[in-house]
Amino acid sequence: MSKQKTVREAALEVIEAVEKNQSYSNLLLNHVIEKNDIPSRDVGLLTELTYGTIQRKMTLDYYLKPFVRGKVESWVRQLLRMSLYQLVYLDRIPDRAVFYEAVEIAKKRGHKGISGMVNGVLRSVQRKGLPSLEDIQDPIERVSVETSHPLWLVKRWSDQFGLEKTKAMCETNLLAPNQTARVNPLKGTREELLEILTGHGHAVQESPIVPEAIQSLRGNLAKTDEYRNGRLTVQDESSMLVAHALKLEEGMKVLDACAAPGGKTTHIAEMLKNTGEVHALDLHAHKVKLIAENAGRLSLSNVHARTLDSRKAGEVFAEESFDRVLVDAPCSGLGVLRRKPDIKYVKKEQDLNSLQKIQLDILDAASKLLKTDGILVYSTCTVDQNENEGTVTEFLRHHPEFEPHHLDDMPEAVKPFIQGHLLQVFPQDFGGDGFFISCFRKKNG
Repeated sequence: MSKQKTVREAALEVIEAVEKNQSYSNLLLNHVIEKNDIPSRDVGLLTELTYGTIQRKMTLDYYLKPFVRGKVESWVRQLLRMSLYQLVYLDRIPDRAVFYEAVEIAKKRGHKGISGMVNGVLRSVQRKGLPSLEDIQDPIERVSVETSHPLWLVKRWSDQFGLEKTKAMCETNLLAPNQTARVNPLKGTREELLEILTGHGHAVQESPIVPEAIQSLRGNLAKTDEYRNGRLTVQDESSMLVAHALKLEEGMKVLDACAAPGGKTTHIAEMLKNTGEVHALDLHAHKVKLIAENAGRLSLSNVHARTLDSRKAGEVFAEESFDRVLVDAPCSGLGVLRRKPDIKYVKKEQDLNSLQKIQLDILDAASKLLKTDGILVYSTCTVDQNENEGTVTEFLRHHPEFEPHHLDDMPEAVKPFIQGHLLQVFPQDFGGDGFFISCFRKKNG
């Protein structure tokens, strides 16, 4: 029987697979935890090592550069990054433990020469200290290396939002996200849920941002009985704002054009108090199954999920048959870098520009299905003017039958961030994901 992997070996496995195969770190991490049967007491450290090393990869490489001569194998570089991450950023782990674990892994996976080199590099770092980031003269390049965001992205954001806002966003992207959840009003109030969770030993509190949300200070709400029995849905606060933008009323017929995994779909269904109809579309059958499962868990009977390319929705639904339409469009995902740090290294600038055509095609198809005087909401989980305001401008240019509609029915806490019919949430605004929401009304005639 093979010996169980240590936490650091398991972390190295994830980091390596993310780098090599461009796998999603969050999915891979869950798989490795289950496969290696990692004890719950070690999951926190495993998550910290994995995400931390990936999050700060560029900074760690800058620090390692003077100490690593020539080419080294990929796994050795990952091991050095992970070890340096612990030395620099985790003060509760003694240096000797970091050295010992690194050398043991190097011995097991390589040969004596590699373990000697790993030991030598880490000892040199300890002896000589780290190179200074202040030596980087160019301010944009310094933010890029300091916060481990690709140079093209820092430049792009600086051009769009200014360097100060960009730096604050990049720094926030390095922090672990808070878990938040939405209360299912069909199964009780927020107060009741907080009381139950607190009674079970969870550290939770009311969200100051969204009236139906709670924040978890410790523990995973997705592992609770309350999650299983449909009292709550794990969802980011920024994402919860979308359902509010739709100005829903009981009995309405709503289309969610890009719905998986169903967080917004089920929120809409709950806000309709399980009345009306919510038609949820997604391209992939396995994702549609997730929507249906979520609706079932929450005891929602007004959700109808189907596998369909939303660009072809007009082949299934009659024109002007919906009171509300949501297009939560495929996007670059640059607003969720705290949850998926690998995205920032994989995305290329041209990817962002090519997404707009898909976004406009979906908006075009979905807009035909909206009734006169109905509301269309376009949202993304990204921070990029081309994908957001750019797509909105293009849509309105080609659709004179639509006009901007003020986001005036939103939770009080986000009103300072709203500009008319547009809302761009930055990660540093209130700790939620970076998110964009815009609202339009279909005019008469």
